[in-house]
Amino acid sequence: MNSLPKTVISIETYVNAPVQQVWHMWTAPEHITQWNFASEDWQCPRAENDLQAGGKFSSRMEAKDGSFGFDFGGNHTEVEEFKKISSILEDGRKMSVIFESQGEGTMVKEDFEAENTNSIELQKEGWQTILNNFKKHAESQSGPQRLNFKIEIDAPVDKVYNTMLGDKSYSEWTAVFNPTSRFEGSWDKGSKIVFVGTDQDGKEGGMVSRIKENIKNQFVSIEHLGILNNGEEITSGPEIEGWAGALENYTYEAKNGKTLLTVDLDSNEEFKSYFEETYPKALEKLKSICES
Repeated sequence: MNSLPKTVISIETYVNAPVQQVWHMWTAPEHITQWNFASEDWQCPRAENDLQAGGKFSSRMEAKDGSFGFDFGGNHTEVEEFKKISSILEDGRKMSVIFESQGEGTMVKEDFEAENTNSIELQKEGWQTILNNFKKHAESQSGPQRLNFKIEIDAPVDKVYNTMLGDKSYSEWTAVFNPTSRFEGSWDKGSKIVFVGTDQDGKEGGMVSRIKENIKNQFVSIEHLGILNNGEEITSGPEIEGWAGALENYTYEAKNGKTLLTVDLDSNEEFKSYFEETYPKALEKLKSICES
């Protein structure tokens, strides 16, 4: 005899934060422990999450007074970065989470098969409370701040575009930030790229990124994923909280043989004043190179 189909419960919430940041808060164990409980008298003291198809995830849920607790977990069946996570719980029930970028924020939609012990209404209320708790946590985290710089360059857009991204010329105009500045990787859409500089002690540092978009002579979007610390790439953990999902966008607009270059840059509070002072100098250097 075939078993009856399980009831699927759907919940959702809108999070006022970019999808990259929301994804990080949802999947990083150090954040899961801060939101994965339904009330203030419960806690999630530990979590693990192997974020890949077949990877195991688990959270410890327990009352703060120690009166009750249980482990909640399963295995992921599908992981599509920044978009979807499908999983099977240890009791065989299926669940999925969808992340939809909407304007400056993210809609999080969660579907899960109901269990047979508690009422549908009680299960939906409990899961929605946890989702609301996640929203509160994600929105409380200080994300990047958007900075904007513009400069008019007396050169055609193709020259500005090629000079800005060229191997040698990139190092020239970004030397304002660090005399040893360079990049390793490709500017092709979807490619990994690492921006590297060496400090006075000979240690390599910089940003680990990928090219989110590259429309020749029109637009380039760089998505910063982590940091390079003494040659080690760090893409998770507290060190990258201010950078996860930050964007650096270049827009090229032709104006009577000249180019209006616009840079939109996400920065955390620590580096905001530095970029506000230094980035215009770097763009003046780029202008000088292009116009020479």
